[in-house]
Amino acid sequence: MELSSFVDRLRNGKPAGFPSEANNLSFAQSLDSQDSLSHLRDEFILPTRASLRKKALDGTIPGNPSTKQNGTSNGSSTNGASSSDGSEQGIYFVGNSLGAQPKAVREYINAQLETWASIGVGGHFTDLGNSPLTNWQDMAADCAKKSADIVGSSPYEIVIMNTLTANLHFMMASFYKPTEKRHKIILEWRPFPSDYYAIESQITWHGLSPERSMVKIEPDKNFLIPTEKILATIDEHGDETALILLPGIQYYSGQYFDIPRITAHAHSKGIVVGWDLAHAAGNVSNPSAIDLASLSGALSVFGKTTMRDLRSKALVLTAYAEYLLDEMNAESGKELFKILTPRDPAQRGTQLSVLLAEGLLDSVIVALEENGAVCDKRKPDVIRVAPVPLYSRFEDVWKFMQVLRGALGLKKEQ
Repeated sequence: MELSSFVDRLRNGKPAGFPSEANNLSFAQSLDSQDSLSHLRDEFILPTRASLRKKALDGTIPGNPSTKQNGTSNGSSTNGASSSDGSEQGIYFVGNSLGAQPKAVREYINAQLETWASIGVGGHFTDLGNSPLTNWQDMAADCAKKSADIVGSSPYEIVIMNTLTANLHFMMASFYKPTEKRHKIILEWRPFPSDYYAIESQITWHGLSPERSMVKIEPDKNFLIPTEKILATIDEHGDETALILLPGIQYYSGQYFDIPRITAHAHSKGIVVGWDLAHAAGNVSNPSAIDLASLSGALSVFGKTTMRDLRSKALVLTAYAEYLLDEMNAESGKELFKILTPRDPAQRGTQLSVLLAEGLLDSVIVALEENGAVCDKRKPDVIRVAPVPLYSRFEDVWKFMQVLRGALGLKKEQ
């Protein structure tokens, strides 16, 4: 079947409709053969099964063991090859936490270091030939320009600065203006820990009580927070609320919130709304020249595709992972796990949060690690599986699920 047909169905709010043979490796490979983004995989250095077991630095780069980090080579590349020495690429599904390293990053950092070594302080103002970087004083603006399509804004609306928590404090210091009547902050159940601590400390800083001024929206039995419940909470506490601070994507469940609808409803009540997009568009650390060089290298990959094409592939990648997971539960005859992330593709990104049956997490993680597969775990029982459309293949999804099948005591497919 055509990959484009699955994209069209999912974009129109319909089930993907995977055929029965979707359980087979050949089906995953057929989707990969139609993937217009497949060339972008070569822009990244993916961990190998051997490198994931590395305990000490040895000067080698995953996928090319004979290449030292200074770029000199003693042999040919084995990038992606399957071999008994562990040089086969691992399955890296932690795109929601830290993505694979773009190859351009090393080039950009080396250019920055050569500039610094060669002309010192002149690097602030001088554009050197043969460099992929602009001068240092313009690097933040250059990165903002490259980020515009990713976050859906104009470059002049973007400021790259500080860390996530520091930025939240700066924003709340400016926009959280509690009064005797309006003092509450509405937030979601189980926010990212640093978000919670920032909100709590801001309330305390204003001499208020977190118990009285924090309103946490609890999830339903499926660990999701329906938009209607958020709107109802706004209605209930609107007259006493000074700020709503929510994530674009809930980091634990992977739920994507209806940002326009929630924002419009809050504004109708006179409430300031803040959106933390760290899990929706990415998080950038403190921007020294070295940091900006690294960021610029990473952003260069996005210039080789479009956000629409990335989203199209992401829709099918996630739906395919969901399909294979559902097949496991159906085959076992019992609920080995529960997918916490919304079933509606419009309410999620590429992350699937999987709540395992009690007691399975440790054995699943061991099996994944032994087979060179990486995903995020959140104790006591959740794994977060996040393939990345820039470099993840449908074959990777299929192979990951075979490892998971084995860990859960199910027969592996062929």
